[in-house]
Amino acid sequence: MDKQSLRKWARGKRKELDMEKISSILVSKLVQTDEYKNSKNIMIFYPVKDEVNLLPLLEDKTKNYYLPRINGKDLECCPYCYGDALCESKFHTQEPTCQTCEKTCIDLVIVPALACDKDGYRLGYGGGFYDRFLRDFKNIKMCCIPHELYVETVFPEFFDEKIDIIICSK
Repeated sequence: MDKQSLRKWARGKRKELDMEKISSILVSKLVQTDEYKNSKNIMIFYPVKDEVNLLPLLEDKTKNYYLPRINGKDLECCPYCYGDALCESKFHTQEPTCQTCEKTCIDLVIVPALACDKDGYRLGYGGGFYDRFLRDFKNIKMCCIPHELYVETVFPEFFDEKIDIIICSK
């Protein structure tokens, strides 16, 4: 298997899963971590179809949340509160319309993934946006993933960035 085959397999597998239930489990596990508890500024992502949904975190008013926005080949971070204006990107994701901020203000970034492996690598969607964003990110990088999508390898390449913590649903 290669990255492309793994992406196809992961997308198919994700469609078979009860992502609402899995998302609830992952949010519950996430908020119990010291990394979450000790972070004030947290970047999450707006879920696309069949993706882990972390939006219930927005109910925690003790934190400041941020969402990504694509600008050319780069990922920017934007402050976000539930109900703020969003627009659809060229990749059909929901993005904030507000001003961006420096990623140095982010304590914890929770990165989307199709799959993660035992060595701390994630399989993204193939655009490299998060790998470029994380390249010089100095704080905590985390993925929340269904245990069914935690695999032996995601076939990492030299440009792939490691994730510090992977939370699985089991």
